[in-house]
Amino acid sequence: MADEKEKKLTFYNSRANEYLQDGVKANELLQKAIRKAEEKQITGSSVWQQLQLLIGLFRDYKSGAYREIPKRSITMVVMAILYFVAPIDAIIDVIPGAGFLDDATVVGLVIAQLKGDLSRYQTWREGK
Repeated sequence: MADEKEKKLTFYNSRANEYLQDGVKANELLQKAIRKAEEKQITGSSVWQQLQLLIGLFRDYKSGAYREIPKRSITMVVMAILYFVAPIDAIIDVIPGAGFLDDATVVGLVIAQLKGDLSRYQTWREGK
């Protein structure tokens, strides 16, 4: 079981680094995340607010506007967005209600883990 989790983590980490290197792929990922949020009708929810923060941070990082974040942290942000858009994850997204639960959990965990980095980003964003 631990070996399977390690494989998934390695997979998402590798993919996240690909998106950090490729601006076109990064933009496609961001658009997929926004489309999925709209399709799942989560806009207006607290999860949507958290996801918007991650999307905004990734967008500002990719544009070069905001780079005051450790590589490990921005990688986690991208991994969370990737997990959110993945059609098959811990709970398959086609299961009504339940399929979104694991996505929300992962987004929430990343938000909690990166609280300081995200707070600094929000302060920067509010000041610009």
